[in-house]
Amino acid sequence: MAELTGELDEKRERLIELLRSYGSCAVAFSGGVDSTVVAKAAQLALGARAVAVTGVSASLAEGELDDARRLAQSIGIRHEVISTEEFSRPQYVRNDPDRCYHCKSELYGRLEHLLPRLGVAVIVNGANRDDAGDYRPGMVAGAEHAVRSPLLECAFTKDEVRSLAAQWQLPVWDKPATPCLSSRVAYGEEVTPERLAMIDEAERFLRARGCSPLRVRYHRGEMARIELDPEQLSRLTEPSVRQEVLARLKSLGFRYVTLDLEGFRSGSMNQVLPPESIKRIYPATNPEA
Repeated sequence: MAELTGELDEKRERLIELLRSYGSCAVAFSGGVDSTVVAKAAQLALGARAVAVTGVSASLAEGELDDARRLAQSIGIRHEVISTEEFSRPQYVRNDPDRCYHCKSELYGRLEHLLPRLGVAVIVNGANRDDAGDYRPGMVAGAEHAVRSPLLECAFTKDEVRSLAAQWQLPVWDKPATPCLSSRVAYGEEVTPERLAMIDEAERFLRARGCSPLRVRYHRGEMARIELDPEQLSRLTEPSVRQEVLARLKSLGFRYVTLDLEGFRSGSMNQVLPPESIKRIYPATNPEA
């Protein structure tokens, strides 16, 4: 993690001043570390003229909405919850590599329509400098809806965001990345609420047994591919634990349960994407976790 330096203090002040310059804003608020830092900065800069908005659908993991509500209350920022309808979009359900674009288009489009009621003028998100070198089609949707990325504009790295969160004593400063459940479904396999519920239940079951960081990836044929920290792999091969995990995941609807020997890594689904296809689809941006 980045040390608390004079440079970081300067970035913090620039962040607050930038948000203040917007006059008012709605923060696309997932409750992750990035959007929480933006929400905190927006509250400091704008007070009642800032609002945090959380989009809710079947792609949100169990407990994330409750966490977001608690965080917003502790920060002191106004909080709104909206329902998003990305599952009504065939392009989203089809789950091509541009799925995230359609999800963010749905979210930002709904936020745009809400701006007059919310009494704010600008939508902001939690994208940071590290995201700019990643494959994130959602950033294209952000650009199309004039969404501002204050952390990116102030050149915050992910480590610096976590350092600022720790400085502000935000409880999510060390929270692992929690991308939407749809990011666990292999490209080309339809995204359905039922499949996401299987993934969510499987991950909660494994976390309750001390598995973190963790992803349960869904592949064709109802196959679960479990990614764990390499140091934890041996635990799941212990006979009693293996049988318990196998029984539980099969009861959820998985036919095959596999353990990925490479271990946990963010964006592993994007390893199947040829670089030329990414450039062709999104020449303006640079995987979700």
